[in-house]
Amino acid sequence: MHNSLRANAHGNTAHLLPDNYKRIVSSWLDEDAPSFDYGGFVVGEDVAEARLLGKTEGILAGVPFFDEVFRQLDCTVQWHLEESESFEPVKHCATVRGPVRKLLLGERVALNTLARCSGIAKKSSYMLGLLREAGYKGILAGTRKTTPGFRLVEKYGMLVGGCDPHRHDLSAMTMLKDNHIWACKGSITNAVAAAKAAGGFAIKVEVECQSFEEADEAIGAGADVVMLDNFSPDGVRDCSRRLKEKWNLSERGRVLVEVSGGLTEENAEQYVCEHVDVISTSSIHQGVRHVDFSLKIVPRPDSEQGKNTVTDGDGGESTSV
Repeated sequence: MHNSLRANAHGNTAHLLPDNYKRIVSSWLDEDAPSFDYGGFVVGEDVAEARLLGKTEGILAGVPFFDEVFRQLDCTVQWHLEESESFEPVKHCATVRGPVRKLLLGERVALNTLARCSGIAKKSSYMLGLLREAGYKGILAGTRKTTPGFRLVEKYGMLVGGCDPHRHDLSAMTMLKDNHIWACKGSITNAVAAAKAAGGFAIKVEVECQSFEEADEAIGAGADVVMLDNFSPDGVRDCSRRLKEKWNLSERGRVLVEVSGGLTEENAEQYVCEHVDVISTSSIHQGVRHVDFSLKIVPRPDSEQGKNTVTDGDGGESTSV
């Protein structure tokens, strides 16, 4: 039952990506080398092999972005792990082949993306595991508090980690927050009516609520999701139970009850109860520790460094593998 909530239990997560992600990758490469590639001039075009090493414990995520970086640079990538697979350091995750100059041209862009995406997947998976151990059967979701220009990668990492990415942008769902309600003279009913009229039947409406009374009004007005924002654990249990009982939500399942506001791995378990459908938090993608990867070029046999030593093309120390 729990696995059915995970996107990667139903297919390849990479198939969700829009084709425009390739243009995004191209813009990253343009940003990193806007004019002359001086370091690339030094190393030349000889074909070489590099090993992608996972240097800290992690979950592999971001494979399509890594692949596209090197595809655009005429290199090939051979993976030795499946995406969403966990690994322990030091793990040889992939082998990249191509001209030395191109390997180094894509190295930092590819590693930064993979490190960030894998860190989010790891944190998402870890927090979801904590909630499952606490008996939570609902959805753990991220938020829209993502990095401008990098949202696709961060949302992808949440999916690989087994979590719900929540709405992707302002067009994905109408969320009426306190500022929206205040702008409508404090009327949740009027705000929901306007949102329904604009979005039609295809766009869900969620209302951020600060009390049982606000959530009750939102459901009565036709909201599809009510968010209990910044409630205490006891307040969540009481309010969600009262809402489900009054509106018979457990049977009808028409309206989801979401809990959000300051939830982290340290306190999320306190909010677990049978009447909560969604727990959302930015802690699975904001300020998340990256998984450390490096790309090590394998020197030719005649190199002075020896056959079994690989060097960090980004200026790091040599490492034996």
